[in-house]
Amino acid sequence: MASLFEKFKRGLTKTREGFVGEIQQLVNNTFEVDEDFLEKIEEILISSDLGVDTSFDVIAELREHVNQVGFNQSNELFDLLKNHLQTEIHNNAGQASDFFKLSSKPFVIVVVGVNGAGKTTTIAKLAKVFHDQGKKVLLAAADTFRAAASDQLKIWADRIDVEIIINQPGGDPAAVAFDACKAALARKVDVVIVDTAGRLHTKVNLMEELKKIYRVTGNAIAGAPHETLLVLDATTGQNAINQAKQFKNAVDVTGLIVTKLDGTAKGGMIFSVQKQLGLPVKFIGLGEQMDDLREFDPKTFVEALFE
Repeated sequence: MASLFEKFKRGLTKTREGFVGEIQQLVNNTFEVDEDFLEKIEEILISSDLGVDTSFDVIAELREHVNQVGFNQSNELFDLLKNHLQTEIHNNAGQASDFFKLSSKPFVIVVVGVNGAGKTTTIAKLAKVFHDQGKKVLLAAADTFRAAASDQLKIWADRIDVEIIINQPGGDPAAVAFDACKAALARKVDVVIVDTAGRLHTKVNLMEELKKIYRVTGNAIAGAPHETLLVLDATTGQNAINQAKQFKNAVDVTGLIVTKLDGTAKGGMIFSVQKQLGLPVKFIGLGEQMDDLREFDPKTFVEALFE
């Protein structure tokens, strides 16, 4: 079985090639470290979706290093980049390792995100992690706008052997969430994971409905939801930040799940999304297999980028 580092390294191949690979090529073809060189490094960082603020900070530190001690070898540059990004990501990262220390029973997780981000599949992967830990899991198919969404979640529930609450297509999503919470209390369930409609962040009425789901879970179980996870598609890069801001304004998002990192060169968006939103990335999706959802480890993430 692949180690965590190997998983990260394989899943971040495209980001590493587009980020570190371009910088290495620039260094190999550079005879003098001047402002033109620094601007080109900055362009690479921004195009890798690290975000403007993070990119500016990196260049400022690099410029100071060059002015004070000079620049002799490419490994100096990579060491500086690596150390800066390690500090950056640790300053903004949450403690994902605490996620599975359930503070309540039942522990209610509401999962939100736009269509196409991989939300339903991610819920199934998360449910499997809990199930493999020996916890009793109940899914709530509160995406009643699309019958296919409930059908898909039902298939996953059967496959990983967890329970599911489903209502009629077009029914009240909040009612599904409420029923699931009440069922969880009766059945002594450990974890409830609520799927929600892949609502567009510009649709005010859908955001209001999300707030209703949030309220009814709290009415059913004190303190619920205990986690609200926003699923973001890494391939959308900086656009994901605009989505995240809208969801954060609607409900109390507690953490992020970034999916499809294996399919994009924009993995640097993790630095930007954490910095701009002040939200921790708790899980990342590194592939299509059921075990490809991994707890986010900041140190391993940066190490894998530069390996």
